[in-house]
Amino acid sequence: MDREDLWRALGLDLEAHGALLEALGPLYQEVFLSQENRPEGMGYFDSVVADIHGARVAELLQIRESGRPVVGTFCVFVPKEVIWALGGACVGLCAGVEVATEKVEELLPRNLCPLIKAFFGFKLARLCPYMEVCDFLVGETTCDGKKKAYEIFEAYKPLYVMQVPQRKDEASFTLWLEEIRRFVNHLEEVLGKALSPQKLREAIELINRKRKALARLNRLRFNDPPPISGRDALLIHQLAFFDDPERFSSRLEALCDELEERVKAGEGVCPPGTPRIILSGCPMAIPNWKVTHLVETSGAVVVGEESCVGSRYVGELVAVSETSRKGLLRALAERYFKIDCAIFTPNPERRRHLASMVAQSGAQGVIHYALKFCDPYTVESYLVERESPVPVLRLETDYSPEDREQLRTRIEAFLEMLS
Repeated sequence: MDREDLWRALGLDLEAHGALLEALGPLYQEVFLSQENRPEGMGYFDSVVADIHGARVAELLQIRESGRPVVGTFCVFVPKEVIWALGGACVGLCAGVEVATEKVEELLPRNLCPLIKAFFGFKLARLCPYMEVCDFLVGETTCDGKKKAYEIFEAYKPLYVMQVPQRKDEASFTLWLEEIRRFVNHLEEVLGKALSPQKLREAIELINRKRKALARLNRLRFNDPPPISGRDALLIHQLAFFDDPERFSSRLEALCDELEERVKAGEGVCPPGTPRIILSGCPMAIPNWKVTHLVETSGAVVVGEESCVGSRYVGELVAVSETSRKGLLRALAERYFKIDCAIFTPNPERRRHLASMVAQSGAQGVIHYALKFCDPYTVESYLVERESPVPVLRLETDYSPEDREQLRTRIEAFLEMLS
């Protein structure tokens, strides 16, 4: 199907959508294509972005038209394995740029997290084909802003909300396990089919393969010099939420093979000894590349992301030693319960995880990135800084480009302090 026909069929605002894609091109050129000595394997991921609202959306539309459900998600807590096991497809949603702010602020307060305002804006402005191609969305109660916004958003799109606990004790795990069972029951009722243990096991292996490939990429970045930039690695992590998981895993595994050869040859994207930074904090949805780009054009390299778009998504694998439905669902719950999101209280796992990343990567500093009005991460940044084994720079920003130079000044001063 012609791209415009596709977008028209999904009800997009063609004029505004064209302007959005037009703005993406120069930004992508500046952030990614201007880099020197990129791995050849990045060509595939460049091609995905070049047609970011085209080929994959057409695939998802075909899935929906074949009678299989397409489900949109906002968060790493949603157990996508269940959706794939029931024959559906799971996809992330647009939320990385300010859209239709005035319309959004008629419904939501101005001082709300930019990510929440963004997914609302994409819907109100009819600019996200991924949202439009979905049969329904799955939200989750990972912050007060989201859970209250969903109460309004469900007027615009069918929405199911998962209740995520906020403590990591036995009672909370019992609640979480029951929440996953409730989610499965809901999907079975909506789709009119039962979850097969065999299909669930296959779906777990499918998603495990993707997480293993991403973890391998992250480990390769720990070399000095790293064989791939932080910008390219971030882009790959972002695309992991959109692309077909089997194709994505295959392409990423091929890229990792290439990166291993570069490591053996001592070939990197920057000179050995370049200051190494871990980014920690809020997720970065496409096209939110601002901070990573600033860090890497200020003389440092980002060697890891302690974030939902990064190590938190990769995290643990789901055990596949179980064969029964009950056992596999418990294994699924155990894996997702280990996510160390800032919603948990207390949350020492996140600080231990960050310290481990610093030790493994040889990072000299941590930049803690928080979106404005994101209370869990902005508040927790104090403990992150207090317990970090290396210096921490705390940044608070939004999707606007207006603070770029102020951020650059602070980042450059931080890097100078590290040297």
